[in-house]
Formats: sequence, C-alpha cells, structure tokens
Amino acid sequence: MKNTASLLDSEGAGVCPLLAPAPGVAHGIVSQAVFTSPGLRLTLFHFAAGQELSEHTSAARAFVQVLSGACEFTFSGEEHALKAGDLVHLPPGLPHSVRAVGDLAMLLTQVSTAGAGK
Repeated sequence: MKNTASLLDSEGAGVCPLLAPAPGVAHGIVSQAVFTSPGLRLTLFHFAAGQELSEHTSAARAFVQVLSGACEFTFSGEEHALKAGDLVHLPPGLPHSVRAVGDLAMLLTQVSTAGAGK
C-alpha cells in the first residue's frame, strides 16, 4: 500500500530530491514526510533565515543532517554552529532547539524502538 503523504513509498524503491526548493518557505518553516514506516520516520525541513523551533523533546532517537545552509542547534546546555554536512545525534528525551542562521535544509531521521512513543 502506497503512503501518499510521504515522498517515498515504504513498500518499494524510490528516489526523491532532498535539495529541491520548497514552495512557501520564504518566511517560515516547511516540513515534508520523506519516508514513514513502523519505527522509522524521515522528515525534510526547510527553514527561512531566522526561523526557529523552540526547545522541545522527542520520544524517538533522532539524527539531524544539515543538507544546506547553517543553523544554531542547542542541546545539553550548549549551542552548536552547524553547517551543511554536519550530523547530530539526539538520544530520546533530550531537550533541543534549532535556529536557522540563513536559509536551511535539514533531514530529520527518527528511530523508535518497540514500546517507545512515536
């Protein structure tokens, strides 16, 4: 069964452009599900310069890969300047926030284990 809400079908092979411009991101944040299956979710984010996600947590283990641009990523009480090519690992429940220094594209991978929240 094809998941039409995601860019990739969880039942078959596929390709999607991660660096294609996101419509409507000029003054905000746009997110798009790339792939969704039980225990795994990939989400593509595009941020306009200066946009931010305030401090929050996730029940899932998270990996954030900066695809283009730069951001200030805060976790464990420290601010980290990230640029394209950087990867961040966040264990479940760790408070974190992100602010785009310029236009930003990042890929969020969330991995949940059996019995963990979404």
